[in-house]
Amino acid sequence: MALQKNVKEAIVKKHRTSELDTGSCEVQVALLTGRIQDLTPHFKANKNDVHSQRGLVRMVNRRRKLLAYLKRTNSERYGKLIQELGLRK
Repeated sequence: MALQKNVKEAIVKKHRTSELDTGSCEVQVALLTGRIQDLTPHFKANKNDVHSQRGLVRMVNRRRKLLAYLKRTNSERYGKLIQELGLRK
């Protein structure tokens, strides 16, 4: 299930670093987080949907790799993003 266009635009506007930014690390992580949170209720209702779970695992791994890259290159932006998204406590 894809995010709705208006939700996706709001996420991009909130996390972009410049006016034309649509693909920075922060934006990509925020979009993946939105998709993951959108899919979570589906998996609570459909526990046997193994094919979609594979896609979810790929999204989680991609987000993990992007966060590792961001932490390695700019830990200040990493900390800010983690706090905004509420990923780690």
